[in-house]
Amino acid sequence: MLHKVLQLAGKIMGRNKLSILIYHQVLAEPDPMRPSEPTAAVFDWHMCLLHNYFTPLSLDQALEHLQQNTLPANAVCVTFDDGYLNNLTVAQPILAKYDIPATVYIATGFSAGTNMWNDRVIYLFADKNREQLNLQGEKVMLGDWQQRRQLAQQWLMKLKYLPIDQRLAEVDKLYRENETAEQASLMMTPEEIKRLSATGICIGAHTINHPILKVLPATEQQYEIMHSKQQLEQWTGQAVKHFAYPNGVLGRDFDETAVQIVSQAGFSTAVATNWGVSDGKCSFFKLRRFTPWDNSALKFHARLVNNMRQSQPL
Repeated sequence: MLHKVLQLAGKIMGRNKLSILIYHQVLAEPDPMRPSEPTAAVFDWHMCLLHNYFTPLSLDQALEHLQQNTLPANAVCVTFDDGYLNNLTVAQPILAKYDIPATVYIATGFSAGTNMWNDRVIYLFADKNREQLNLQGEKVMLGDWQQRRQLAQQWLMKLKYLPIDQRLAEVDKLYRENETAEQASLMMTPEEIKRLSATGICIGAHTINHPILKVLPATEQQYEIMHSKQQLEQWTGQAVKHFAYPNGVLGRDFDETAVQIVSQAGFSTAVATNWGVSDGKCSFFKLRRFTPWDNSALKFHARLVNNMRQSQPL
């Protein structure tokens, strides 16, 4: 009954407004270093809720409705960032079960077996048999999972805004200093990306190396954006029309330089990570995204409806 009330509230508050959900991974089993990533069981009830009380659309369908001001009530799109293998092996069967379209944005530089720099950092702190790490010459003791997560987040923030080469060099140095072997690849190969595309999932671009675009010169931004599009089109044999800004906060992680490059590169839409919803007045190259991480379906639904208030264009 309460879900029906929230569905009605969404129809009223969310008239001609599009909610775009952002995910990264869907885990087969819980991961203590990634407690916010949904497991298959959690993602299943997320998608069941969308199927029952929302109108799931592909980005292409949503764009057409936004342009024509015909968006259906409780319209929602599902998106994933980065290109994790579990998008294919865990998430896709659940999406198919509920007949929900989705877009997966791929950072192409990690499709040859190398993990993303942030996952490499997290892996350093994830070995429960390791009691200490050498961090820039300082021995740091490792405790419970909460302390390990906090330390990992501190190092992620320390490295995130460095130039790409410097960031990767620092991560490589941490691995050498701690004599740590690399984790098995978490990302899809080009062949797996093509398989995912063949299921009907839309493939979007997410740069090559997942840099903070704002810290790069315009020429490097252009290369990251355009070359990732070209690679994905070659791998899938399909046009790549949608883009996601890495990290994705307007003003902090990307600015109008990147927006202009994305527009000129031939994309139809681009998504940020600023919370809220989008309507026909928004720039289609600065669409908002949001995902509640509540542990109950009722709270999840309520927060999605409440998010519909956030409708100021970026």
